[in-house]
Amino acid sequence: MTDGSEPAEPPADEQPSIEPETLADRLRSGDDLTVLDIRDRDEFERWRLEGEGVEAVQIPHMKFIQAQATGGVTDLVGDLEEPIVAVCGRGEASAHAVGLLRDAGIEARNLAGGMDAWADLSLARELAVDAPATVVQYDRPSSGCLAYAIYSDGEAAVIDPLRAFADRYVADADDRGAEIQYAVDTHVHADHVSGVRELADRTDAVPILPEGARDRGLAFDATTLGDTGELEVGDATLTAVATPGHTTESLSFRLGDAVFTGDTLFLEGVGRPDLERGDDGASEAARRLYETLNERLEDIPDETTIAPGHYSDAADPRENGTYTARLGSVRGRLAAFSMDEAAFVEYATSDLPPRPSNHERIVAANLGREDVDEETAFELELGPNNCAVAE
Repeated sequence: MTDGSEPAEPPADEQPSIEPETLADRLRSGDDLTVLDIRDRDEFERWRLEGEGVEAVQIPHMKFIQAQATGGVTDLVGDLEEPIVAVCGRGEASAHAVGLLRDAGIEARNLAGGMDAWADLSLARELAVDAPATVVQYDRPSSGCLAYAIYSDGEAAVIDPLRAFADRYVADADDRGAEIQYAVDTHVHADHVSGVRELADRTDAVPILPEGARDRGLAFDATTLGDTGELEVGDATLTAVATPGHTTESLSFRLGDAVFTGDTLFLEGVGRPDLERGDDGASEAARRLYETLNERLEDIPDETTIAPGHYSDAADPRENGTYTARLGSVRGRLAAFSMDEAAFVEYATSDLPPRPSNHERIVAANLGREDVDEETAFELELGPNNCAVAE
């Protein structure tokens, strides 16, 4: 006890814990796990740990304080399956709960660093690409956002960089002896704050956005690229392909036998059409997306590797942990490719998940129309990306 009224919370590092990267491996493997979230209900509802084998339960920390006083910890979690991973904002209050659970003989561990550390996790894995380049996929498990670095002959480009991980991209390029030439966005993102300008500020990288971003109000100096535009990165060439639908300006980029599809095509769905112009413009955007899928991507071979901008719990990673798939398998798996236009428009505009939290402010920030500091950016993008039409 500290002052006779509240129990002292032992330091988080004194309780058995699980590192965010280890937790990501378990979630990716689909392991059964109870996640005990002791944050307030509104925080839990806004953003929580999810996964195929996860049962997420919210019990506020105050109830553990009360249970410690009454000896009712076992009753508090009596219906929960073990093992349990407890989480809170920074891993401190959840460490207290874990201590109580383990004293009661319950198998529990604390998420080291809490949800803040979970949001800060970025995993890098190399892709196998038939091109004169090394390609690294950056995976943010907390949101399913994917970014890519292309390295060739001492030069680099980063596609769809997140501002939160700008330091990581710069450090990794330094480790590989490469200079970042381009920082590229496939479209104006609505779910995360882009790192394009941050990379341009920290390096000599040229910020690249689709040509149509100017029509959406682009308010900072950037080079814009249209359909079939090219970027030379060392001995490799990135070729732009206009793929509108998710947004009017969306581009994909081809590199050898791979195509970086941004939010146009995912492994488990297609980009939702309502984020740019809302419900009123969704049907028109869906028709453009139908044309993209069935005409603009028609000539791309089935054996091409699709490298998307996001993934959800429904996506299955490859054995090496990367989120990629052959275009032919995606075409065969997704219902979107077997529909006529009318059916597709209905499918793409009905029963959509909630729009990404704060998406309008995030779009404004990514166009350079609103300045946000690092802390605000972090808060704005917490939560699932919700940029896809679910299959």
